[in-house]
Amino acid sequence: MLAIGAEGLVRGSSSVALRLGVTPLVVGLTIVAFGTGSPELIVSVGSALNNNSGLALGNVIGSNISNIALILGIAAIIKPLSVRAKIVRRETPIMVVITGLLWLLLYDGELSRFDGIILTIGSVAYTFLTYYLSKQKQKKGVEEEFEEAYEQPKGSVWKDIVFIIVGLGLLVLGANLLLEGAVEIAKYFGLSDVVIGLTIIAIGTSLPELATSVIAAKKGEADVALGNAIGSNVLNILAVLGITALIQPISLEGVRTLDLGVMFGSAILLNVLLGRNFVLDRLEGSLLLIGYFVYIYTLLP
Repeated sequence: MLAIGAEGLVRGSSSVALRLGVTPLVVGLTIVAFGTGSPELIVSVGSALNNNSGLALGNVIGSNISNIALILGIAAIIKPLSVRAKIVRRETPIMVVITGLLWLLLYDGELSRFDGIILTIGSVAYTFLTYYLSKQKQKKGVEEEFEEAYEQPKGSVWKDIVFIIVGLGLLVLGANLLLEGAVEIAKYFGLSDVVIGLTIIAIGTSLPELATSVIAAKKGEADVALGNAIGSNVLNILAVLGITALIQPISLEGVRTLDLGVMFGSAILLNVLLGRNFVLDRLEGSLLLIGYFVYIYTLLP
């Protein structure tokens, strides 16, 4: 339900944006990133409303790790990712800075409502920055790549509105079921809510990013694949945790220093692996995937 709901939301909102004259490049780097990150938002807000902030934080940390190590690892194994878009290249170090900012804000043991205001304002600033950078001249073929990935809409605008409404409904229903099931699993196996958030829920809410990036990789649309994963990671921290912290302060309790370190380290490692040429090959994708499974092993009781 989460995956299908996010797909409906992405398809409907992207189509409406294209009808309003927004370029496919902007749609791919902002609206789609928001859409594929919507399961994390719905699940995290739901967790906060149920006074389960540990699960909300675990969900975002786990999702950000899986977006890089699992999703981009699989995408690179399918087809090496060669990034051409300047804006995507610039977003990678931004992701590292934002991840470091989260660690800094968590230094006192929680994300307060004031921290939530900082992050939420940051999400607005990031969206405007992405829009501004997308207006700059890109390398040849980049805009065509996004135009191919997000074609001009056909049919009635009402179809898009139905996609958005049904997508949101499935997201809310799927998130509630996922939370209920995850809490029961945690109780049954004696696992903490944070561990469930870092694993089952993180992978479940990352399914839209997985689908988008894998399909893009198969088509040779590396900028779309990487832009989606990086944009989702940044917005997970800024928008998802920002809005969640505004509703309910988020405690760091149950989250290991290792978890934060792996999230920050994976962002830095992606920067290093991409190197000056911004290419992620199959060997590097395999290293990311192996690293992800090693990390998951450390979470097992």
